[in-house]
Formats: sequence, structure tokens, C-alpha cells
Amino acid sequence: MEDVHKPHNISAIIRTCDAVGVLDVHAMNQVVDGEELTTYAQVAQGSEKWVNLYRHPDISTAIQSVQQQNFKVYAAHLSDRAVDYREIDYTQPTAILMGAERWGVSNTAAELVDGHIIIPMLGMVQSLNVSVAAAVILFEAQRQRLQAGLYNQPRLTPELYQQKVFEWGYPELVDHYRDRQLPYPPLDAEGQIIKA
Repeated sequence: MEDVHKPHNISAIIRTCDAVGVLDVHAMNQVVDGEELTTYAQVAQGSEKWVNLYRHPDISTAIQSVQQQNFKVYAAHLSDRAVDYREIDYTQPTAILMGAERWGVSNTAAELVDGHIIIPMLGMVQSLNVSVAAAVILFEAQRQRLQAGLYNQPRLTPELYQQKVFEWGYPELVDHYRDRQLPYPPLDAEGQIIKA
């Protein structure tokens, strides 16, 4: 997300990411009138606990960080080089960049990304709310990934898988371990804590 600043939009995007199995969201927001990036708990419905939110100081750093992890970055951006969002192969490592509510992505972001995508529309208004547009694109990605069988087995490293299972299965213990800077306990194949 680049300068998406309305908390209900940020929260809705995070909730959609959780719904389709996205673990990481990257955001670059300029501080406006002293306000930090915030979310609405009632919109996010707890999904912010399960989705990692990474904040970046500028859009160049954000895009490069994702590209260095071998992701292709596509901006939802109306341009001459934009293609229908359904033409992208989301079975490959892919990140979607959503821009600010009024202006979309910046010129800098538009130049740095690997491509531009659009959601074709038939009505008179040629835009959607940013969280709605994100949902449309993310559910297409999920559809492609389901069809390819990518959700049939964990694609996380064993360490990250164990971490997420512990955080999901034992949310009341997570703060205890984090506050004391302790490693999470090992889990067995059923997700039960292995007692030492």
C-alpha cells in the first residue's frame, strides 16, 4: 500500500489479505498531520494479528524490499502499459501495489514496479474504492492459486509454519513469550506444545 491513509481501507485490505492467505502486507505512508498508520479493529476483525504489517520509509524502499524477495510487483494503475488483472500469473510470487485513495500510485512507484494492472469496468465511473479493488485482485489470485493446487500443502518454511501455528493456536501465550523475548516452544504434528 502506498499512502492508503483511511483506517477503514487499511483494515479492510488487511482483512482481505488474511481471507486469501496473504501473510505479509507492506505499507508506505507519509505521516499526515501527525497521524500514524492506523487500523480499525471492528473492520479488521482480528486479522491484523495474523497478517504481518511491514512499514517502509519511502515507496522505493518498499518496492525494492519485495522485489529482492523475488516477487514481481504489479501496481493497480491506469496507464498505456496496463493489462487486465486476470492476465497476471498469480501462481508465481506476486505482490500487488495499491495507491492512495484519491491519486493512486505515485509516478515513482509506477516506474519501479514490474507492470501495471487494471480492473476493466463497464459503468461510467472508472474507479473502485481501494479496498474493493484490492479484494477483486486478491480473490482472482486466490482462484488461480486454488486451481493450481498451491493451497494443498504448506509453502512456508518449517520454522515459519511452527511459528504461525503457535501464534494461531496459542494467542494467549504469544505475549508471554514475546514480552520475555523467549523462543516459542516446539510443537508436535498435531500442534500441541511439546513439554521439555
